[in-house]
Amino acid sequence: MRLGAVIITMGDRPDELRALIDSVAGQDGDPVEVVVVGNGAPVAGVPDGVRTLDLPENLGIPGGRNAGIGAFGPAGGDVDALLFLDDDGLLPNSDTAELVRRAFEEDPALGIISFRIADPDTGLTQRRHVPRLRASDPLRSSRVTTFLGGANAVRTRVLEEVGGLPDEFFYAHEETDLAWRALDAGWMIDYRSDMVLHHPTTPPSRHAVYHRMVARNRVWLARRNLPAPLVPVYLGVWILLTLLRRPSAAALRAWFAGFREGWATPCGPRRPMRWRTVWRLTRLGRPPVV
Repeated sequence: MRLGAVIITMGDRPDELRALIDSVAGQDGDPVEVVVVGNGAPVAGVPDGVRTLDLPENLGIPGGRNAGIGAFGPAGGDVDALLFLDDDGLLPNSDTAELVRRAFEEDPALGIISFRIADPDTGLTQRRHVPRLRASDPLRSSRVTTFLGGANAVRTRVLEEVGGLPDEFFYAHEETDLAWRALDAGWMIDYRSDMVLHHPTTPPSRHAVYHRMVARNRVWLARRNLPAPLVPVYLGVWILLTLLRRPSAAALRAWFAGFREGWATPCGPRRPMRWRTVWRLTRLGRPPVV
């Protein structure tokens, strides 16, 4: 199984990027071809043999990753699966690529693998990095309904069948949009605790646009993918959950501004999932109302 890796960078983490590339180069088995996408910033200081792609502007996380996919041919078809890795991450184990190959080869229905993200100093995995509702045991692998954007592997046949990440999202929830489309097409998603990416513990709210993007894209996610009766249920649940988390007044204002924006702006093509997919998500432990 041929593997490639897509890494997007804004040029502000050269040391971490080089360490990540070295960790990919150190994987057991056949070499993993790496493409580094400069998302609005030129790529510099990468080793010989690593391909680079400089984008003239920052296209956001999904746009940058889609550009990286295209560097491997239409829908990434020059390889069988692609690793998507954050530029400040690191693969601490040399067998991760071989584990990915084996997982895809042994399970033809497996379309996406979500790695376990662990802090390099403590070894701990944040609850939000376990892509399921029952997240208390990050060392338990399982089928899941979404995946982590900067620590995953995607079979390129999935991208060929359902398309790539939604460019217009820019940041937040683009993985769930792809995951729901993949599940609706019959693919499965696994969370694998033995496939580890080291990544420093950081709060998602460090991004200035976090609250607005999260709310706007939540609305877009529902409008694009859910059967009509579930759209108000899903969004109503997330309004309640957001209020229960008691964000600051400024964060709450940004969240509701994004929520309004999600209704007022185009969200891209609407392709509601089938009701049997709703049931499938429910059986996997996360019905699409939360």
